[in-house]
Amino acid sequence: MTTTQQQLRLDDGRTVTCTSPAEARMLWHEMIVDGYYRRAAATLRPGDLAIDIGANIGLSAMMFAEVDPAVRVIAAEPAPATYDCLHRNMAAYVPGGIALEVAVGAAPGVLPFTWYPRATANSSLYADREADDDATKTFLRNSGLPDEAITLITTGLHDGEQIDVEVTTVSAILSQYDPAAEIGVLKIDVERAEFDVLLGIAESDWSRIRCVVAEVHDRDDRLAQFCEVLTLHGLTAQTRQDKSLAGTELHEVFAARA
Repeated sequence: MTTTQQQLRLDDGRTVTCTSPAEARMLWHEMIVDGYYRRAAATLRPGDLAIDIGANIGLSAMMFAEVDPAVRVIAAEPAPATYDCLHRNMAAYVPGGIALEVAVGAAPGVLPFTWYPRATANSSLYADREADDDATKTFLRNSGLPDEAITLITTGLHDGEQIDVEVTTVSAILSQYDPAAEIGVLKIDVERAEFDVLLGIAESDWSRIRCVVAEVHDRDDRLAQFCEVLTLHGLTAQTRQDKSLAGTELHEVFAARA
């Protein structure tokens, strides 16, 4: 796995380390719009723990840390090149934050992981090149790009590299780093592994989770199943699909305790 680190200057003047400025700019837009991520961040309180699963280069971790200096952030990202960017950005902008080079799933272990050097945010334990190509094409078409441009952008976009990554669970992270904290926000963006993340939460830890925000791939009724688990543990779930993602399996979930 080789890649060249680059720099992107954000609209607020901060400069972040990334592997692709174009991708980082798109991810940053997701953070600054008035969507579920920002809504979840607004619920954080001093002393809360925010856990960012599938942190990529750390833009959501940075947003959580902005809410209050007393909010603590733990962010997990398994791909070494992306993790290196995460580590650098958290060191610069997330005081006291912890970056973990690890995937998060249903049980500890080591699993094969597909890393897309040109589309790092789509990398996954459950990568599906055809589905990832189709989703990207649909997103670009919904955004108004012509087919010629879409073909140019997506050709080779999801050429992947197979690596083995360490896998842990949410509860294992809590046990190691903060056995007593209240989790103000659990953010999950792991490209089809989101249900695994829920399976890795011990029953005794659910009551500590006040808010969940996630991207869910609605394949085989997975969106309904994901929300059902949240409801069973006392969280009220809402879903939405951005108009730019209409026609894809991608949906957002926001769930909070009353």
